[in-house]
Amino acid sequence: METGLHPGGGVFVAADVHYLASGAARAAAVVAADVAFSHLVADRVRLVPDVEPYQPGQFYLRELPPLRALLGCLTGMALLVVDGYADLDPDGRPGLGARAHAEFAVPVIGVAKSAFRTATHAVPVLRGASAHPLYVTAAGMPRTDAADLVRHMAGRYRMPDALRRADTLARSRPESRGDRLRVRALSAGVGVRAVDPPRALEDPYGGSP
Repeated sequence: METGLHPGGGVFVAADVHYLASGAARAAAVVAADVAFSHLVADRVRLVPDVEPYQPGQFYLRELPPLRALLGCLTGMALLVVDGYADLDPDGRPGLGARAHAEFAVPVIGVAKSAFRTATHAVPVLRGASAHPLYVTAAGMPRTDAADLVRHMAGRYRMPDALRRADTLARSRPESRGDRLRVRALSAGVGVRAVDPPRALEDPYGGSP
């Protein structure tokens, strides 16, 4: 697989955000040493106490600040994969991924589980044994390259393991721990410092196929 993103060029990140009944948001990311996310090196989790309410067509106002809090101090990020859309129509109306691309200055891939009415340009990608495609868009790299990358990301199921793990981490942290960034190093080699390690997950790749 040739994507223009090469080992040694930085770290690769998959992130998700979960919204809590209190009005807070918990952002989580997994950091990998390779573009296929087969070698995970760290988890990152951040609780953001206050987030914007949902506004139709302006989801980035709600999701981008938690991602900024989570990833703003991460150095060497070469790629970001998010749950959602990079752009929302063939004319390039920006979605979360495009806003994150402008924020972090790295290529961003959007991986959506559901089709969006105006996103007719999204590339459908089948993974595992699922008959239901993922819908892939991108900012800062060609959509076809992004789709090929998602197709080859580690994991046997419809959603790549890295995104499933980020979703599990975002949903599973206790809300009472406060507004702190927590990083757990999973293996050595990329200079990730472990701070206040999160509790182990019984099923680190939880979720359904």
